[in-house]
Amino acid sequence: MYKKIVSFGLLALLLSIFLVPQITHAEEGEFRVGMEAGYAPFNWSQKTDANGAVPIQGNSSYAGGYDVQIAKKIAAGLNKKLVIIQTKWDGLAPALQSGKIDAIIAGMSPTAERRKEIDFTDPYYESQLVVVVQKKSDYATAKNLKDLSGAKITAQLNTFHYSVIDQIPNVNKQQAMDNFSAMRTALASGMIDGYVSERPEGVTATSVNKDLTMLEFSKENGFQTNAEDVQIAVGMRKQDPEITQVNDILAKISSKERTEIMDQAVKDQPAAESGDSEESGILADFKTIWDQYGSMFLRGAGLTLFIALIGTLVGTTLGLLIGVIRTIPEAENKVARILQKIGNALLSVYIEVFRGTPMMVQAMVIFYGLALAFGISLDRTIAALFIVSINTGAYMTEIVRGGIFAVDQGQFEAAQAIGMTHGQTMRKVVIPQVLRNILPATGNEFVINIKDTAVLSVIGVADLFFQGNSAAGANFQFFQTFTIVGIIYLVMTFAITRVLRVVERKMDGPSAYTKIEEVDNMKES
Repeated sequence: MYKKIVSFGLLALLLSIFLVPQITHAEEGEFRVGMEAGYAPFNWSQKTDANGAVPIQGNSSYAGGYDVQIAKKIAAGLNKKLVIIQTKWDGLAPALQSGKIDAIIAGMSPTAERRKEIDFTDPYYESQLVVVVQKKSDYATAKNLKDLSGAKITAQLNTFHYSVIDQIPNVNKQQAMDNFSAMRTALASGMIDGYVSERPEGVTATSVNKDLTMLEFSKENGFQTNAEDVQIAVGMRKQDPEITQVNDILAKISSKERTEIMDQAVKDQPAAESGDSEESGILADFKTIWDQYGSMFLRGAGLTLFIALIGTLVGTTLGLLIGVIRTIPEAENKVARILQKIGNALLSVYIEVFRGTPMMVQAMVIFYGLALAFGISLDRTIAALFIVSINTGAYMTEIVRGGIFAVDQGQFEAAQAIGMTHGQTMRKVVIPQVLRNILPATGNEFVINIKDTAVLSVIGVADLFFQGNSAAGANFQFFQTFTIVGIIYLVMTFAITRVLRVVERKMDGPSAYTKIEEVDNMKES
């Protein structure tokens, strides 16, 4: 049994390396653009290529919006094939610096702080700052920033929007949020009174949700900003020789054409399509969302299960191997004993590091850090499998150790008495019992991994949560979208739990055994 588990775990690792498509390596003639694909009307994700949408690499969905149309013009001018790589906002700059993308076209402002890390082209759009609030709130009639005194205001993390909140007198500045989906949800639920945004996003939010309104201020009564703060430009690597060429391409797009592209993007966004539906009501919303994004959710669920399954199998195998290694008796040879202590110390460091740090941090360090420091560019799915596997292995090592200690010491002594080596004792006596003892904990790790793959969205892994977040950012129906996503998660975890219960009962054998003495007594009577 032990050999089968180890063999299957190693086979799973090999399959994950060789069978998962490699999608992050650049090809000659490609212009790889990073964006959130969840910031309508600048960029969003959708199921088809309608309205000039472009396929998202490795995601089986399409990206549309103002940024996509600008990216298409730049790629055509460079005579390259446009490739859209969906990445969370916080991961865009690391992805560019590590060479995983060639440009950021995601509604990004060329602020002085960002210019320290990356270069920018000339602006391709200029907007103004607005504050989105509830239509029935006390702040809906605000005419200047003073009227927002005492309001709970937030903005997106790592944007200049968040810094300008300080210009509001006596503002109740809230924690910055990761994306606009989260801010819109917080506003609708009353957790905040408003959020700072740009006019195109404000127009979109208020057109879809009639309970929201957008506050626009005059230049004297509004936010005081630098020109670069309200401009949007293409982010590129430092000293990129193509910046000049991209500037020449942008210069050929007139202001009128840019306005027309933005107006069309507002009309084409999925949220506008949903708002035009004749059906109404929450059940109709669920149906519309499923029709639009159901296939994306199912693909995300499939990837979630794949990563969780392989990660759990490889992590359990790794935990068994390390658990056995750490139980090897101290060597008599001095050199071997020193090497053994060094090996155990390194294993302890591995366990403490991966149990003591969040998986999200590990994902950022491994995926972006390896590319920045050593030039090692991992495929997103391969990186996800590696991260989940080594993280699970650290936890399973301690679970296995506890399982080994649970075996009665007398069995070790009995095995030693009949001449078994340590390896034979572990393989034939201890490990079979350990596998049964740790099965509930292993199943629990599997269920945890299904849910924890959500943190891998930080490196752009298109799991179920990532797909749900993209859909919510495009359709603005957060409650309905994440209710569907939550149900899918529940179905997966419930099904896995039931299957594991059956496996446990099979390993336990019959619920009752008949003693030999009782059988003999029955025969005599």
